[in-house]
Amino acid sequence: MSDPVLPLSVLDLAMVPDGMSSAQALADTTAVAKRADDLGFTRIWVAEHHNMATVASTTPSVLMAHLASATVRINVGSGGVMLPNHAPLAIAEQFALLEALHPGRIDLGVGRAPGSDQATAVALRRTADNRDAEDFPRHLLDVMALLGDVRTENGLWRQFNATPAATSYPSVFLLGSSSFSPQLAGMLGIPFVFANHFDMGGTLHAVQIYHDHFEPSAALDAPYAIVSAATIAATTQEEAEWLSGPSRLRKYGMRTGQMLPLLDPTEAAAHPQFSSAQQMPSNALIGTAEMVVEGLEKLVAETDANELMLYTAAYAVEDRIRSLELIAEAWFN
Repeated sequence: MSDPVLPLSVLDLAMVPDGMSSAQALADTTAVAKRADDLGFTRIWVAEHHNMATVASTTPSVLMAHLASATVRINVGSGGVMLPNHAPLAIAEQFALLEALHPGRIDLGVGRAPGSDQATAVALRRTADNRDAEDFPRHLLDVMALLGDVRTENGLWRQFNATPAATSYPSVFLLGSSSFSPQLAGMLGIPFVFANHFDMGGTLHAVQIYHDHFEPSAALDAPYAIVSAATIAATTQEEAEWLSGPSRLRKYGMRTGQMLPLLDPTEAAAHPQFSSAQQMPSNALIGTAEMVVEGLEKLVAETDANELMLYTAAYAVEDRIRSLELIAEAWFN
């Protein structure tokens, strides 16, 4: 009997390519979600970013409600909710409502970063006091308890209900790109998601920390690690490299303190900094479906991941969807 196929999922930021509207970007994300649902992907997650010209996904719970209604089977989640920006009760209420609308299909991925610059974070939080490290574990425990997973003797759950009569609860995942989150996720015995697509290194170390600190809980008997990967697949390696140009340039801009637009491939190739962007080291998996799958299999072998989450930042939605189709065909068949 063959081993079960490792689950694949999708991360989408509702990117706003140069010259496109937010409405079209959100419609494109909806199209990606519908096709991912058809193709057998396990989940589609949307992120929380603020005050960014290239990202329309500012409010995960609102976008999730739309995507869940537009799909049939796939889990819909946040990748993630940046908890320091919100009151724990507000997040618990939002996700309890989503779960009541779509039982068994809602994931709450929680992160600790602001999802924006510090000025925007202050505007969201209405305070300049940054106590993320001190407050985050307590706030996470409050959210978990309000959603049915009580770990403390006292907390918000003693006084408040996220919803009056829950029959099921969303799954809670902890996201991270450093050593803080995997340790906390392991100690709490909840799934951990590492942002490998950030391409900042530390993936193997973070997953090992998670495994080393894992303690079984009511939520999880054994470690469950999801690792993200930036991927672009096409019928030829040359085409995939061409399609990757806009995301390479945008990532180079982020690394050098420039918020560059997501240009189309022709404009990206003509950009004066494109040569520098091409030379920047990257862990993105770009090529034919077979090449990308080979890279994904290597990532699984290195990290012992239980699931992979694909992030595809192509300019055109048709290319994003085609990339997922090619990878799914090679991975699941």
